Amino acid sequence: MSKRYTKADLEQIVYKQLENLNAMHDLLGIMKYQNDLIHNINQTLREEIGQFKKQQVMYPTRRKIKS
Repeated sequence: MSKRYTKADLEQIVYKQLENLNAMHDLLGIMKYQNDLIHNINQTLREEIGQFKKQQVMYPTRRKIKS
């Protein structure tokens, strides 16, 4: 019941696997680049929020009168 593969069949299978590995490598490279962009944007956002909080002026609020 087992199928016998020829050398040409095996070469074709290995070639397809190599293509898939190369495609996955490319996708991982893209994902790493995107992750670096997100990390840099988050760092910039943290810094901007910190600067905003330092500049923020706290105004006194009125107390509610209990009746």
